[in-house]
Amino acid sequence: MFCCLFCHQCFKCSLSCLPELCQCFNIDVKHPRIFTGPEDALFGFSVLQHEADGEKSMLVGAPWDGPPNNRKGDVYKCSVGREKNSSCNKVNLGETALQNVSKNLRNSHLGMTLTPTSPDGFLACAPLWSQECGTSMFSTGICASVSDDLEPRETIAPTAQRCSTYMDIVIVLDGSNSIYPWYEVQNFLSNILSKFHISSDQMQVGILQYGEVAIHEWSLKDYQTTQEVVEAAKNISRQEGRETRTAYAIETACTEAFSPERGAREGATKVMIVVTDGESHDGDELEGALEKCKERNITRYAIAVLGHYIRRQQDPETFIKEIKFIASDPDDKYFFNVTDEAALNDIVDALGDRIFTLEGTLGYNESSFHMEMSQIGFSTHTLDDGILFGMVGAYDWDGGVLKEGTNGRIVPSREAFESEFPLELKNHAAYLGYTVTSVVTGDWKRVYVAGAPRFKHKGKVILFELSDEGDVNIVQALNGEQIGSYFGSEVCGLDIDQDDITDVLLVAAPMYLGSGNKEAGRVYIYTLNRSNNKSQDARFGYALAPTPDLNHDGFTDLLVGAPLEDEHRGAIYVYHGDGIYRIAASSVSPSLQYFGRSLSARLDLDGDDLIDLAVGAQGSAVLLSSRSIVQINVSLSFQPHSINVIQKTCHRGGRESACLNATACFTAVSPGCPSPDRENSVLQTSLPCLCECRYTPSIFHSYTAGWESHISLADYIRPISFSLWFKINNTESGPVLDEGWPTTINKSIPFFKDCGEDDVCTTDLVLQAHMDISGTRYRTEIFCEFSLCFLHRQKPYVIRSPRRRLAVEVQLQNRLENAYNTSLTLNYSRNLHFSSISIRVNTAHVLLLHEGPSSCCSLFCLQVNFMLEFEFSCTSLHNQVKMKLHASR
Repeated sequence: MFCCLFCHQCFKCSLSCLPELCQCFNIDVKHPRIFTGPEDALFGFSVLQHEADGEKSMLVGAPWDGPPNNRKGDVYKCSVGREKNSSCNKVNLGETALQNVSKNLRNSHLGMTLTPTSPDGFLACAPLWSQECGTSMFSTGICASVSDDLEPRETIAPTAQRCSTYMDIVIVLDGSNSIYPWYEVQNFLSNILSKFHISSDQMQVGILQYGEVAIHEWSLKDYQTTQEVVEAAKNISRQEGRETRTAYAIETACTEAFSPERGAREGATKVMIVVTDGESHDGDELEGALEKCKERNITRYAIAVLGHYIRRQQDPETFIKEIKFIASDPDDKYFFNVTDEAALNDIVDALGDRIFTLEGTLGYNESSFHMEMSQIGFSTHTLDDGILFGMVGAYDWDGGVLKEGTNGRIVPSREAFESEFPLELKNHAAYLGYTVTSVVTGDWKRVYVAGAPRFKHKGKVILFELSDEGDVNIVQALNGEQIGSYFGSEVCGLDIDQDDITDVLLVAAPMYLGSGNKEAGRVYIYTLNRSNNKSQDARFGYALAPTPDLNHDGFTDLLVGAPLEDEHRGAIYVYHGDGIYRIAASSVSPSLQYFGRSLSARLDLDGDDLIDLAVGAQGSAVLLSSRSIVQINVSLSFQPHSINVIQKTCHRGGRESACLNATACFTAVSPGCPSPDRENSVLQTSLPCLCECRYTPSIFHSYTAGWESHISLADYIRPISFSLWFKINNTESGPVLDEGWPTTINKSIPFFKDCGEDDVCTTDLVLQAHMDISGTRYRTEIFCEFSLCFLHRQKPYVIRSPRRRLAVEVQLQNRLENAYNTSLTLNYSRNLHFSSISIRVNTAHVLLLHEGPSSCCSLFCLQVNFMLEFEFSCTSLHNQVKMKLHASR
């Protein structure tokens, strides 16, 4: 999985920030909706787009909401309507969502994560929610399932355990006459009770005082705080009595004090503490009483106060034996003896430690944690059949995962990941479960993904399969390459072509150090092969979010947050197709900080049928609207279809000209938008044609609409090229032109050649010439070969003084179709000087513009007669003159 098809080694590419990127493409940064909240509440820590009953909103987590001594956290609802000044209101989930779980909601930090659930609703999680157990606080974490209408449905706390201090304790206190002084007993009660953690989910304490009779001073359910029972203990007076009926008191405690009527709780550990200073008067009944305690699984601590025996100098051996019989086994754990009543205070600490350890774990004394610090809700991933939780703090912060689904709760053991996370490294705190997701392979198997960004300080990501029995099969492991880069702190699978098969896996390393030791950040894309870098203190990849098709190319896109870029102002990156687009916080609002710390992009919130982007910042949440993408097709037509310079159709600059009309029509196509008439088609909108724009052709071959120029008859062979540029005028709102779409159309229009139906000119050029020197007059046709025609004489002519002028009469005739670009060249000796050229016959369609030894006919020549005159410059009577004439079609 995620391997090259042509090799056995898996490969990766690192995708970071590009130095120069387009700023936004079709994301409207000119009209952002910025919602602000209390910055000290970390408003914007998480964001989630939300819709219920047609109302669209953005949910914003503020996990530090509340007074400094009680950061319960909460979620704010920011309405997204047409009103630009809509505000955010607290949902008060911090008060209602968790109230049935525990009365201890202090510093629960609800709203650290917000995760959509299927088919409706979302999870609001408080991974720092803690259970107070004894002297310890266990951050097991908790999530609240919330309906679309923002009503709490249920709480999910799969790692929350009943405290080991969940105890019902009954103190059976000897109040007979022999107990003295009584205030020392009261001090003992106050001291030992002050060590107990009295609450509905921890300890309850009842006191039964006895002598000749047994009296319930108070029952288990009577007091719910430690302070209350301590104050009550100060007011207990001695009952007195001449007998010590310990067996009777123990039986009463077992059958009455631990009864549900007096507040005994199912599942609570039952503990009895017997304090007495003498042998019982009903010792023969003691065995039966203790048997009833054993039936009810009551653990018994017994304290022998020897003051009465010492004061009377009596042997306490029988008394001690009886007290040891009362205590549970072994004696060294459950039996105490003290010299007198005052010495009771000396065993308070030891007794408290034996009842519960300082870590709050009863029955075992282990230094390692299992699920007590799991922080459920730190990362969550919604599945079709449940929810995958990351347990970042489980197993001494080595981490783990848990699945809560339709088939029950699946909790892999610590050993399940031993192959990738050796137990000898258990104190290295790998943080497995820091982020979780899942991918679907080509064989339609669901594979789970979990990141462990602290593994060996470089980070690791594992891909694994999970059975209903909790068995784990490691499919693949991806390792980080740089210490401290936090590789695996974010993972994201992308189904690019939307065929329900995952195409790429992205793994973020937001603290990757680039050049200059800056936390530039890096995102690794597995199965792709391209890499880019941008050295900046950016934490690129701090947040990742897949988003439905933003640019309508049929593929899923990706958002990447870099909240420390631009001196902690932040930025986000949009990856789609071949384009990477950067949206800086400064382009949205100069006041934003940590823009990109959280991302959500899954809904259309502003009602334009386009996916919008929700971005969290420090104390702010930003909603960015997408803009529709259009492709503009242009057609350019001309009337007439060719240029006939002979036919003058208009007047320009006071003279007749050959003109034509150009018509430009525009069709706007929005890809991906369904037509009202047919699904999966494109929506086309025809804009009005720009009709009868009159153009006059020019010899210039770069043309803009509306440019007008007169015709020059220098070149009628090459067609006139027209260029039309266009753009969308409203660049800050409305649609944007598709990236790479051409904004220029070029079209050429030829000159009219009048060469028959085949439009191919077939010519027959004939050239005749003679000179006016006596004896040299002749009329002969020229010889033509390969479009070149030649007239020449084999013998030179001798010209003598006194005559100093020479005239050559030339006649050029085309006997077939039009001839274009025809030229006539005259070569003469150096002692002749060209004098003049004149038209001898008024022949139609003739233009000769260039004087000199070479004359050119650029259009078509039906018949041309002209005279060339020369002057002699030499004095010799025997200078020779050679002349050559040729014509070219």
